[in-house]
Amino acid sequence: MISDYHIAIPSTLHQLPILLSLCYERKDVKKPLIIFSHGFKGFKDWGYFPLSAHWFAQKGFAHIRFNYSHNGTSYEHPCEFDRLDNFGNNNFSIELNDLDDVINWAEENSHKYNFDLDNIYLIGHSRGGGISIIKANEDKRIKKLITWGSVADFESRMVVDGFDEWKKKKVTYIPNSRTNQQMPLYFQFYEDYKSNEKRLIIKKAAKNLKIPYLIIHGIYDETVAVNEANALHHWTKNSRLCLLENADHTFNATHPYNANTLSDLLVKKLNICFDFFTDKQL
Repeated sequence: MISDYHIAIPSTLHQLPILLSLCYERKDVKKPLIIFSHGFKGFKDWGYFPLSAHWFAQKGFAHIRFNYSHNGTSYEHPCEFDRLDNFGNNNFSIELNDLDDVINWAEENSHKYNFDLDNIYLIGHSRGGGISIIKANEDKRIKKLITWGSVADFESRMVVDGFDEWKKKKVTYIPNSRTNQQMPLYFQFYEDYKSNEKRLIIKKAAKNLKIPYLIIHGIYDETVAVNEANALHHWTKNSRLCLLENADHTFNATHPYNANTLSDLLVKKLNICFDFFTDKQL
């Protein structure tokens, strides 16, 4: 039987909680742990993410997905952007710290849930992929890494239309086409990037990676061009590249995900991940 636990853990940097969902099958065996990071304008229960967590649990993994503390959702409404002030105050340093807090929580509670701490894996989607690459390079607890539609650099994303106006007014707005919200991005986002620029070079982190790394990208990704996947593969010595035909940035899924089962494309993607985690030939 698959068990779901929804837990709010404190951030070590801020008052805001990090809401995580733990999914696993209750058995008296140690379970490899997957920690999944969502992307920009994302959240842990977007689209098919809960179904994919259950899929991995059925395969014998423990799976944690979480909302970054400043992703714009709240404890009361984890799937709605009802705290746009928090969204505007998010930055890469906060996200790296949140991911560290989640890993630390898993380590501290491994006895309770029987996590196999020798096999902690990261999966990151889009911007969460970039965060996961940097974290996997920094943290020796991480043994394998997968990214889905990951960005290959943050620097180019610091260039926004009306930069001078952004600097002057300290805020710019990012449209969310799904919710029709204008989502604020405060200038501290750029300032944090510049203050931590050396740490946030994804290329440098990828080149330094020693662990196995699987790069999955949709051929028709309209948000993150496929050449970014090619670059990540080129930079990383121990990497595998899997380009999925007829797949876009979200692997053709939408939110809400109005189905009780995963699509054939998503099952194909997850099977590729499973083979990678279990050392089967891709």
